Amino acid sequence: METAHRALTPDVIAALMYWPDTIWAGWKNPPDPVDLAVLPPFFDEVLGDLPWWNRDWKVDHVEPGRPLEIGTDHRGHPARFTEVSVPGTVASGGGESLPFVATVGFAGDRLVRFQAKIGDVVLGPAVAPAGRPDPHPFATVLSGLMDLRGIPVKVMARETGRSMSTIHMLRNGSHNPEPLLVREMARVLGMSEADVRVIAGLDGGAVQ
Repeated sequence: METAHRALTPDVIAALMYWPDTIWAGWKNPPDPVDLAVLPPFFDEVLGDLPWWNRDWKVDHVEPGRPLEIGTDHRGHPARFTEVSVPGTVASGGGESLPFVATVGFAGDRLVRFQAKIGDVVLGPAVAPAGRPDPHPFATVLSGLMDLRGIPVKVMARETGRSMSTIHMLRNGSHNPEPLLVREMARVLGMSEADVRVIAGLDGGAVQ
């Protein structure tokens, strides 16, 4: 799915930006209500572009999200964009229902990011070409943490007792983080093991 090529309609943007609980200094009245009914068909359309999505499931309910203005120089993203997480539910033709949260990033009328959590499963567009595994999402965070702290690959490899090629693979997402390695990287990063385990997609507890 090419998210960056998808245009958002004014109605969808208005629904994504609607935040009735917001309190702005100087506002005497809450924002005018908008029609959130445009969002379920929009989410169904985006999810339908994922080849593994079961189209028997439809978004049947959404609540107002909380839009945030994001500043970033991340490659492929504009300098600033808006991100909003919209909660709701999805339902199958058989009457089953699951909680649903869509995270949408957009700049102007262009979609730049989409991710959906349905139950305990996170869905999003593929990054790697067909036939190749997607990079592990820990890669971007680890690279950023190492760069911010000025920790070269050589130092991380030495301090964790791993090869430089292993650290390079962790940074490019071709190697999945392991619990013991996460413990050692947390020490080098000066972070708690529990925090790094969560970032790495592992459970929040310590390794025994």
